[in-house]
Amino acid sequence: MADERWAAVDTYFGDLMIGDDPVLAAAERAADAAGLPPIAVSPAQGKLLNLLARSAGARRVLEVGTLGGYSTIWLGRALPEGGQLISLEADPRHAEVARTNVANAGLAEVVDIRTGPALESLPKLAAEQPEPFDLVFIDADKENNAAYFDWALRLTRPGSVIIVDNVVRGGRILEETHQDSRVQGTRRFAEQIGADPRVSATTLQTVGAKGWDGFTYAVVNRT
Repeated sequence: MADERWAAVDTYFGDLMIGDDPVLAAAERAADAAGLPPIAVSPAQGKLLNLLARSAGARRVLEVGTLGGYSTIWLGRALPEGGQLISLEADPRHAEVARTNVANAGLAEVVDIRTGPALESLPKLAAEQPEPFDLVFIDADKENNAAYFDWALRLTRPGSVIIVDNVVRGGRILEETHQDSRVQGTRRFAEQIGADPRVSATTLQTVGAKGWDGFTYAVVNRT
């Protein structure tokens, strides 16, 4: 389900509040030229991620799912001096494109892109005993959202923000017996987070250039 007005409204407000960004436009072109799927966040969504990270005062960000680095650039730009973003990408070809885009954005010293399945990279990251992350953005294979969320909780602190993208699935989230594994993975995640006292969360539906979807926003509870 889509409505051409949704994209038109995105364009209207984007022209007013985001404007042209040659670096991000080049990142999009590079991803397209490399044949990456056109599933990156929209400019409006990227700007929202940037503002949320800034509002949270995030110094350390973890991203699960880099793709071509579009959202990575938005998040990296939000970090203060000395901040760090670690981004996990399963596909080496995607990671290569993302590293180039991130370098072209002047963020090579800020962003650490790690290649490999996230469920292998996350335990390795935890073993490093890193400082807690202030914000985690999960936008990878939806089948493993629940597992990614568990790891996000282990790697954050009270007050940290966890954002999980693409949770409405064009309304298919309502279909208990839907055969799409992404829908089922998202339903497992939704049921898990709804029963987890460690976080306070809400989900917002969105429409726009990317169609009908939504994201879950969670804050790790203070103890």
